Amino acid sequence: MNTEEQINQLREELRKHNYKYYVLDKPTISDFEFDQKLKQLQKLEEAHPEFYDANSPILRVGGEVTKNFETVAHEHRMYSLANSYSKEDLEDWEKRIKKLVDGTVEYVCELKYDGASINLTYENGLLKRAVTRGDGFQGDDVTTNVKTINSVPLKLKGDFPEKFEIRGEIILPFEGFAKMNAQRVEAGEEPYRNPRNTASGSLKLQDSSEVAKRPLECLLYSIKADRLPFATQYECLEKARDWGFKVPEVAKLTKSIDEVLKFVDYWDTHRHDLPYETDGVVIKVNSLYQQEELGYTAKAPRWAMAYKFKAEQVSTKLNTITYQVGRTGAITPVANLEPVELAGTIVKRASLHNADQIEKLDVREGDTVFVEKGGEIIPKIIGVDFTQRDPNSNPTEYRATCPECDTELIRNEGEAQHYCPNTDGCPPQIIGRIQHFISRKAMDIEGLGGETVALLVNNGLINNYTDLYELTKKDILPLERMAEKSAENLINGIEASKQIPFERVLFALGIRYVGETVAKKLAKHYKSIDALSSATEEQLISVDEIGDRIAESVVSFFASEENQHIIERLKNHGLQLELSAEKLANQTNKLNGDTFVVSGVFYQVSRTELKKLIEDNGGKVSSSISGKTNYVVAGDKMGPSKKTKAENLGVPIISEDDFLNMIA
Repeated sequence: MNTEEQINQLREELRKHNYKYYVLDKPTISDFEFDQKLKQLQKLEEAHPEFYDANSPILRVGGEVTKNFETVAHEHRMYSLANSYSKEDLEDWEKRIKKLVDGTVEYVCELKYDGASINLTYENGLLKRAVTRGDGFQGDDVTTNVKTINSVPLKLKGDFPEKFEIRGEIILPFEGFAKMNAQRVEAGEEPYRNPRNTASGSLKLQDSSEVAKRPLECLLYSIKADRLPFATQYECLEKARDWGFKVPEVAKLTKSIDEVLKFVDYWDTHRHDLPYETDGVVIKVNSLYQQEELGYTAKAPRWAMAYKFKAEQVSTKLNTITYQVGRTGAITPVANLEPVELAGTIVKRASLHNADQIEKLDVREGDTVFVEKGGEIIPKIIGVDFTQRDPNSNPTEYRATCPECDTELIRNEGEAQHYCPNTDGCPPQIIGRIQHFISRKAMDIEGLGGETVALLVNNGLINNYTDLYELTKKDILPLERMAEKSAENLINGIEASKQIPFERVLFALGIRYVGETVAKKLAKHYKSIDALSSATEEQLISVDEIGDRIAESVVSFFASEENQHIIERLKNHGLQLELSAEKLANQTNKLNGDTFVVSGVFYQVSRTELKKLIEDNGGKVSSSISGKTNYVVAGDKMGPSKKTKAENLGVPIISEDDFLNMIA
């Protein structure tokens, strides 16, 4: 046997043993024998670099150092999940589903693992890339670190597609977490707080050999590709197991919400027997075809729901109530608590939301309060232990002036929050607007973080986000902790942001109620900042999904002379304040704003492409048929009830070919 054959044989042996040990939990050789084979392979590979393999088993021990983690756009967006907390929530969800799809609906129940979300890309059976969830649109490339996780296959077996993405959760089992902490305590170091944060932090360690020392696991649950070789979520899980992925066996196929609730009840009790953290159950519509029919909201799939287990609750003393000012001037009252451990973290603060909430709960300084960490990241106060209250305590009086600039607060009719109206003179509003402008989903300025923004404002170098484009390296070098290289990166990052597309610039401006999705709609409809700035409230309301509140806010923003001056300066600095020629080239008004419902399976283009073609040609896509629907594009397997509804309403039903001819 020649050297290359010997190397390949060792690699294959090690892959099989790794799979048996870390995925099946059924080792057939001892740890010592495994380590000896690994050392033998390592020596051979070091002596013969000409036989290098990017997915060799020796990468499990790490060694590569990543200085900066590259930001990578996800090919398929990673959505959040909508949360439910009761049987009624799930029943309402099922009603919404049954309005939109035909036929029997089955559900797959899976446990919701509490770790760090990861997206793995495989090409020709080899691990190509591992990217964190990030903001759902883009994440950090952590491939080198993920290759050290033994339960992530570097090479697949079986009938896998040529290219696909698979999603899962990187977790740290309790046993491994306890061992790590025991070692840290012995070394005189502070123990880690909880497995979830430790798993997440591990992915961003610069030295992959340090990651290899941590007993991380990867549990997989979802596959994304243009053409999948199966029709259901349950088959997806079975296929992933066959290809070599670690997929928990607890997933269950159910026929009804009652069966779903039995699964939830069982695991609410038995989750404490699991070797890792779980905080709920994820329920998914089983049929991938029905999933496509249901589609997505702006934030989450309509075909999936997370059922959260009852939140942990503790009681502690509320020491003081302070007030925070957001970038829009919104005031948020904050409870400063006697530190208490809750769900693996030390909690010192909790949101009190607004004046109504304080009054409703009758929360007072000095009270003993019940604190809960539910579906939200920020803990909340859910009640007061009145048996512990000081009889001399006084009801909380909501403050009347801004805690930062002392301006009198206002509260608009019908709104829960108080606001500071001093938009241009209140420091947290100024800093907050610029921090929003540079954030990842907005201008994503590399080398510039929230703390640096505050430093620039407090040193009088900038007063609004336009000022960023007039900064020089000479201006920022004297700042604290600002070295030559970091100053250069910051200036380069600001310059590069001039290429950010119009819809993201519009979101970055921080117009109240204009979130990411609304910004995309407005950019698409008006195509330039000039056209948008001259639109009336009536014209804005006529745009799909733009209501009175958004329209009023947009008109108010552009009516401000200060904002007009800022927009003019941004134009002069060369920011993208209109849709690019490339985007405009693909857009027409051939469909005249008509509303289309897409139903069935398509062969010439995918359903996603079909919806994009409708929007690019001036049409609107709706998920359900109504009197406002102009056409139903019917593919193969279109549901009979949709067909009947369209016929009863007199809505024309057209084929895939008919539609493609309409836009030809």
